[in-house]
Amino acid sequence: MKRNGFYANGRQRWFCHSCQKSFHWSNKANKQQRERIWFKKWMIEGYAVRQLSQQSHYSSAKLYRIVNFWLSSPPASDNSSLAKHRFLIFDGTFLHRPISIATLMDALGHTIIHGQYGVSENSEPQLLTFFKPFKERHLCPKSCTIDGNPQVIRVLKKLWPKIIIQRCLVHIQRQGLMWCRRNPKRTEAKRLRNIFLQVSNIRTSRDKNCFLKQASLWEQQYGKKIKEQPETGKVFSDIKRARSMLLKALPNMFHYLDNPHIPATTNGLEGYFSRLKAHYRNHRGLQRAKRNNYFNWYFYLRQR
Repeated sequence: MKRNGFYANGRQRWFCHSCQKSFHWSNKANKQQRERIWFKKWMIEGYAVRQLSQQSHYSSAKLYRIVNFWLSSPPASDNSSLAKHRFLIFDGTFLHRPISIATLMDALGHTIIHGQYGVSENSEPQLLTFFKPFKERHLCPKSCTIDGNPQVIRVLKKLWPKIIIQRCLVHIQRQGLMWCRRNPKRTEAKRLRNIFLQVSNIRTSRDKNCFLKQASLWEQQYGKKIKEQPETGKVFSDIKRARSMLLKALPNMFHYLDNPHIPATTNGLEGYFSRLKAHYRNHRGLQRAKRNNYFNWYFYLRQR
């Protein structure tokens, strides 16, 4: 075998003395890995095919074939141990209602442990299916910061009875202010709104005690009367909801003050979701059958 010049495209040509034929070496797997860089740019940078065509000098048809090849199958599954992840953040977001995305993040490194398209936060069986594989991979979390969904709390307590549940302060404040309205007319709503405005400013034990004192005084003065009143108007019903949410959240609002590794909010995941949605909107014509693998690849390639 010897070198025998080059083809018109510049590739090396070889000549075999035994069969008296010319040929070239072809490594299909290596070619696919080289082309994967354009798929990665399309995926995590949100480039359009037209932009990638200008950068790579490939035709649009060639780039579509590259994208479709990688989207035809999910990335390799990871079965490594998760024992090092002790402080977690869990949240979900909607892209196409009622289908949502559930994501678990490591709170210290702000890296994605796992994300899955098509998991409903309100479905306990789906959440069990989502979380169970992590326990098999030796995940034993000390805390998990969540938005307060009762189904999520029940599933986490079922799998890890000793886990500390930290309620997201931003979710509490945002939901409470929404129920109290921007300019409430009722006195009890005005005072409850002032209490919710302080939620995001609790940074020390002194702030916590002051907040609990104000919440207790409001409950003594207005809470019991509100609970007993049969009024069912929309505004009054929302005040009842705000009161109920605050009372249920209080036991799990302040764990972050005892351990600085426990995040007080799910903001780390919310920022990740905003970037994911921005990139996904660039490919909003994606076929429904390819969405699941799209998000599997996104979580695999973009872990922060």
